[in-house]
Amino acid sequence: MIKKRYFTMKTIEYIKCGDYYIPDLKLPEQDVLPLGKYGRMRMKYLRENSPYLWSNNKLNGTLNKHCAETEAKAEAQSRILKPKK
Repeated sequence: MIKKRYFTMKTIEYIKCGDYYIPDLKLPEQDVLPLGKYGRMRMKYLRENSPYLWSNNKLNGTLNKHCAETEAKAEAQSRILKPKK
């Protein structure tokens, strides 16, 4: 099956596969930020309990950034709450 670009309609390109035209959609480039415990917990929470927010952030390319911000806030809060030795 050979895929060929056929036409563009309102900035969406379509690929002809057999008899069908399928939108050629790509996710935006995302920065890969390392996530710690709290960032991964936030991502899991969004995926399981708020799939709309998870998919919306994933499609906009802001999911990893959002989870990294949550990680930073949680780490700052844990530094405040943990007693110094």
